[in-house]
Amino acid sequence: MKKPNSIKTVELLHRRSAPLATRTDLSAAATKDIAAAMNAILADAFALYLKTKNFHWHMSGPHFRDYHLLLDEHADQLFAMTDPIAERVRKVGGPTLKSIGDISRTQRVLDNDAEYVEPLDMLAELAEDNRSLAARLREAHDVCDEHRDVATTSLIEIWIDETERRNWFLFEITRRRN
Repeated sequence: MKKPNSIKTVELLHRRSAPLATRTDLSAAATKDIAAAMNAILADAFALYLKTKNFHWHMSGPHFRDYHLLLDEHADQLFAMTDPIAERVRKVGGPTLKSIGDISRTQRVLDNDAEYVEPLDMLAELAEDNRSLAARLREAHDVCDEHRDVATTSLIEIWIDETERRNWFLFEITRRRN
């Protein structure tokens, strides 16, 4: 049996594929706005996840174990957000991010590629990133609320609470006592 030409197969599959479309009672404008807001959150969640894992992997010092485990817990929470975000975008009829390149073009969380970062500086940077993520989640909530997308707003409310908890823990760890 002869193998099909892979290029021809791919071309055939692309010709048969319909454009992404999902039935919803939301308007096209709502779908566009919600997808844009949530894809930005998705990019930020992936970027913050990777930054948190980076700091988790490169943690050092006398509080290594506590910080290492805390950042692993935080990274797990961030990663757990990603699939529900992408699925909400698809449920309302929008396209999701497709690649690392998509993430890097969309993310608002700044990368940290430094060779070495002091442990407390890592935690302070993550606290600021989580504080910013909470603000962006509120902005996305407003967009979804404006279009009456209650399913997405209810998920965002949970993520705001989780993000504020991460920020609280990081703040308390880095707080300077007089």
